[in-house]
Amino acid sequence: MIVFPAIDLRQGKCVRLRQGRPEAETVFSDDPVAMAKHWASQGAGWLHVVNLDGAFGQASSPPLGPPQLWGGSSKNLRVVGDIVAAVGIPIQFGGGLRTMADIEEALELGLTRVVLGTVAVKEPSLVAEAVQRFGAERIVVGIDARKGKAATHGWQEVSSMTATELALRVRELGVERVVYTDIVRDGMLSGVNVEATGELAQRTGLKIIASGGVSSLDDLRRLKEAEASGVEGVIIGQALYSGELELREAIEIAR
Repeated sequence: MIVFPAIDLRQGKCVRLRQGRPEAETVFSDDPVAMAKHWASQGAGWLHVVNLDGAFGQASSPPLGPPQLWGGSSKNLRVVGDIVAAVGIPIQFGGGLRTMADIEEALELGLTRVVLGTVAVKEPSLVAEAVQRFGAERIVVGIDARKGKAATHGWQEVSSMTATELALRVRELGVERVVYTDIVRDGMLSGVNVEATGELAQRTGLKIIASGGVSSLDDLRRLKEAEASGVEGVIIGQALYSGELELREAIEIAR
C-alpha cells in the first residue's frame, strides 16, 4: 500500500483545510518545495499535490493556455514545476484540471499522473478521451463524497450521483484508479472511512486510494487489511503536519 503525503497549494503556500472549507485554512509552510523535499527525505515514494485555487475555480474557467493561467493560480503552477524539479519521486496532481489543455500542461511539467474530479461528473467524455490519449496509469479520477453523494468544484457543490454510481461510470470510460475522499472527515483527524473505502473497491473492482480523516497508525492498519479488496494507497495530510503520526512509521505499516 502506497502512502502519499499531501501538499495542498493555495496562493503558493502549503496549507490544510478542514472539510474542504476555504475559510478553515491553516498555513503550514511558505515553502512547499522544501516540504516536498522533506517528505521525500523521510522515505515517501509518491507525493499527492493539489492546486486548491484551481479546484475552487468555476467549471466555465478558460482553458489553461499559456502557463500563467491555471484558474489564475500562477503561483501554484510555478511551485508545482519547482517541486517536480526538486524531488526524484513520482507526483500525483489534481485541482482544477477541466480541459485537455490543462491535462497536457500538467503532464508536460513532468507530473506522473493527474487526478480529474469535477469533469468526471460534468464532462465524462473528456475523461474517456484523456484515458485513451495518455493511458489509464496517468489518469486518475477523484471521487469526493459528502454523505455518499459526489461533490464537485472543490467540494462546494454536491451532485445527485452517488460515489459508487460515479465510480462505475468512470470504470466504463477506461479508468482503473480512483482517489476516494470522505469530505466530512477530511482534515478533521476523525479516522478514515475504511468501510466505505473498502466497499467502493469491492463493488467496482477499481484500485482505490483512500483520503480524508487519517488520524493514527491504527487507521493505516485497518486500511492495510482492506488492501486485498483493492485499496492500494492512502493520502495523509493533517496527521503528518500536526505530528499525529510519523511518515516513516506510516510507510512501514503500509509495507
